[in-house]
Amino acid sequence: MTRPRRYPSDTTDAEWEILEPLLAPPACRRRTGGRPEKHHRRAIIDAIFYLVDNGIKWRAMPADFPPWRTVYGFLTRWHDDLTALTLTDRLREQIRCAAGRTATPTAGCVDSQSVHECAEATVSRDTSGYDPHKRVNGRKRHIIVDTLGLLIAAHVTAANVQDRDDARPIVHQAALHGIAHIWADHGYHGDLITWAADLDVTIEIVPRPAGKGFQVLPRRWVVERTFAWLTRRRRCARDYERLPEHHETIIYWAAILQMTRRHARTRTTSPAP
Repeated sequence: MTRPRRYPSDTTDAEWEILEPLLAPPACRRRTGGRPEKHHRRAIIDAIFYLVDNGIKWRAMPADFPPWRTVYGFLTRWHDDLTALTLTDRLREQIRCAAGRTATPTAGCVDSQSVHECAEATVSRDTSGYDPHKRVNGRKRHIIVDTLGLLIAAHVTAANVQDRDDARPIVHQAALHGIAHIWADHGYHGDLITWAADLDVTIEIVPRPAGKGFQVLPRRWVVERTFAWLTRRRRCARDYERLPEHHETIIYWAAILQMTRRHARTRTTSPAP
């Protein structure tokens, strides 16, 4: 690794010590063998973090990073082999254990957020829609987080899809992660509750109290805070991805960036002898 740390999104040494063991070894280090990678993994991760944090175009990748096509190739490859999901799961387990929690959560919170599509016609009409309630033309991202606000699953649909109609994929993923109780708003009522019960998952609707103005809702505020963390990354402020699956990957990488920094700040190191 010869590239110096230049940008706020670049990993620190402490953050790289957390991420490096979680990545699968390169092909050249496996028994099957393969060609050595030309660019260091840390430079690839820094380039992905730069893209997610600053919301640039792929072709605007700074020259001190590997070529954008190489970075894009790693992003799509790590999407296909579920590396992004694995990193999210492993980081969540480490943070929970460091906080004195069990590695596997048993409760979580679900919610959705409608996001405007970019003005460059990148998002196709087949995968976008209009949300009349939020007055948003674009896509909707559904997420489930644990009680600490750490991402468990994400799913992207058109913005005109009802919450309860397309929440089944992430509820199913949450059940596979051991989630048995999910808090939700009124948009997830109806058949979804009965369907989730067959997976031994209880969906509890948290009602909004009477009155006007902002109110912190019990349990539901956790997932709202996670959305705030995600939208701090400019690539997540709007939807710039041609495929919904790629927007899901950007969500996971935004969560990886946030969790890596959080874990590095709170990680306790053994004292020097």
